Amino acid sequence: METQFGIRVKELREAKGLLQRQVAALLEIDTPLYSKIERGERIAKKEVAVNLASILKVDEKELLTLWLADQVYDVVKDEKQAGDALRTVSQKLKNRR
Repeated sequence: METQFGIRVKELREAKGLLQRQVAALLEIDTPLYSKIERGERIAKKEVAVNLASILKVDEKELLTLWLADQVYDVVKDEKQAGDALRTVSQKLKNRR
């Protein structure tokens, strides 16, 4: 299953003309693992998302937002009350500010 994070990382990598193996080497992970992250078969660790922002020269906030959104989606995707729960969380986050 593709993820927003994986799709965006692939777009950015291709726009820079980088190969998966080049990015994987910079991240110090193996190429098959990196490929799985792009395809959404593996969730990247947070520090990988941060490092990717630096490597791909993109705003860290953008990639971390997509990374977190994918994780939230993965937790709630099969729940009937997902929308209600997310609205509740959204309101709680707004009240924190």
